[in-house]
Amino acid sequence: MSGRGKKVDERPGAKAPGSGRRKSSAKAEEQSRGSADVEAPTEVKKKPEQQKKGEEKKNADNKARGGAQPRDTRPPAASEPLCTSNDQPSSAKRAEGKKVPRRSPKKGNSMDGNPARILQNTLDKLKIRKNQKCEVAKCVNDIYGAINKHVEVNLSWCKRFQVLKTGSYYENVKICDCDEFDVMLAVSVDRVDIQPFGEDGAFYSVAMKRHPKHPLDRFLNDDKTIKASEMLREFREKVKEAAAKLPYNVTVDRKKQGCPAVTLQVKKGDQLISLDFVLGLEVHSSSWPHFTNDGFKIDNWLGKKVKKDLKCKPYYLVSKYQGKGTREQDGVVAKDAWRISFSHVEKEILKNHGHSKTCCESQPCCRKQCLKLLKYLVQRLKETYPKEAAKLCSYHAKTTLLHACANRVEDSEWAADQLSHCFQLLLQDFEEHLRKQQLPNFFVPSHNLLKSAGMDKKSCNSLADYIEYERNNGFPLFR
Repeated sequence: MSGRGKKVDERPGAKAPGSGRRKSSAKAEEQSRGSADVEAPTEVKKKPEQQKKGEEKKNADNKARGGAQPRDTRPPAASEPLCTSNDQPSSAKRAEGKKVPRRSPKKGNSMDGNPARILQNTLDKLKIRKNQKCEVAKCVNDIYGAINKHVEVNLSWCKRFQVLKTGSYYENVKICDCDEFDVMLAVSVDRVDIQPFGEDGAFYSVAMKRHPKHPLDRFLNDDKTIKASEMLREFREKVKEAAAKLPYNVTVDRKKQGCPAVTLQVKKGDQLISLDFVLGLEVHSSSWPHFTNDGFKIDNWLGKKVKKDLKCKPYYLVSKYQGKGTREQDGVVAKDAWRISFSHVEKEILKNHGHSKTCCESQPCCRKQCLKLLKYLVQRLKETYPKEAAKLCSYHAKTTLLHACANRVEDSEWAADQLSHCFQLLLQDFEEHLRKQQLPNFFVPSHNLLKSAGMDKKSCNSLADYIEYERNNGFPLFR
């Protein structure tokens, strides 16, 4: 063994430049031993003077030859990896003398070498330019001011209303363009009787209790319930009147069945901006409806005190119904029902989203980045698979994130440098909701958002398969 080691260590330098040959005896000996017996030469701590001079001469010869020296094609020693970042896998396979099968992608792991880079590049692409924000914000604020003033002056029952700016733009999770804005004009009501309309706790009828004269008395049925459809009709007329006087290119969308919003389309240059004015009621009550008792699970995430403070605030009802609006329950037709809304709480949660009050001050998290990516994936799914994803919406993405934050409460579980891992987990949550066809409203768990949107089992399973493919194959829809 020592003799063999000596041959390797004292092997003379290569022949004159251009020959490209090694000693045939050393080559034959290596081939006869086979790859299984190849050993790395034993490192000698103190080299003889003669060996040092031989190595110096060999290095000088190699340097003099430069690029003319042929590439060493010997397989790596047994202690070295078969394939490094600079080697080709095919070369390593030939050196091993056997075929290595390619593994199939694992669940929950991207096959791309650097999925974090793809996700970060996507986030960069979704950023909204600051100058665009400034230009659009001025236009939107002008329109909001003109509409609100006209409604307040011309509707006697809107003398005192709350203006709530909600939605993704004001939650700082808007993606791509500043092209959609939402504002709720909510009339304050104090002494009201709220009764569920349906069994899932999402819709309610609102009746006035014994009270002094109220501006909404003109909209009461015989049983004192408020006719939401009549209120919305008058509200829509006044918004249209105000829009006609605006110094902008504005059109009003046709009324959509069951939709609580009056939508304005504003043409500004090459951009089309959508503004939704939503009619609502601000309900002052000692507690939220009992359907919310098992929801809003933020105790371990944001804390019990935060939860208590938020539940002491008013909640909101918007003039929205399902179906054709003709279904009747206890003398109330569906078009006069109201849907409960917690958009103001969602805005507050996303603004102060950390388990620690100092979240994102010194150590950033990736909660909002994950939501932006999921919203973009929903958008791309709707573009690519319009049939299956027709009823999928960004609110499903937001609700999935809220559930995920309530389950993974620590800020360290959402560290910014773990974006790829966090987004993978969020996608797995979304897949699970789709496969079960069960996505509970974060505040009203008995309200299944997927079924109420009319998404069938087949569509849900197909979308779950598409999402699984995306996360297992480096997010091709993001490229």
